[in-house]
Amino acid sequence: MILQISSVVVFNLILYKTIKGISANKIVHIWVFTIAFQLFFDIFIDLKYKGYWYFTQGIDWIAFPAYTILIPPVNLMFINWYPFNSSFKKKVRYFIIWELFLLSYEAAAMLPHPFGFFHYGWWSIWHSAIVNPILLTILIGYYKWISVLEKKACI
Repeated sequence: MILQISSVVVFNLILYKTIKGISANKIVHIWVFTIAFQLFFDIFIDLKYKGYWYFTQGIDWIAFPAYTILIPPVNLMFINWYPFNSSFKKKVRYFIIWELFLLSYEAAAMLPHPFGFFHYGWWSIWHSAIVNPILLTILIGYYKWISVLEKKACI
């Protein structure tokens, strides 16, 4: 719980202080996309297959901040600093750095109560190591798509 609350504050402050070049429209799109995609993914992995969960198994209000104000700013920070116009090597290095951050954060979130809030069923850190780059790639693809749509709307 302590990690969740402090992370919400820190991640949102970092985002607020560092976000540049992303329109309000794109911010809203990424924020809502993150919530929807995370809920869709978690319906299956958490609720149906009991792979992992926040705080307690099943639906609980205490996990609401994790879905709505914890992950979206992290995704926006990832997009904000992503080296779109750099070499493939730089992009791979960026992914590796983020993968290490995400896996480290996940490990910290599994610390016992009151610090942590994340629990594994059959899921493991190795599942996350495989799935995270796929999810981040989907996020980049979505961001590029809404960027194209935004340009078309401004013409």
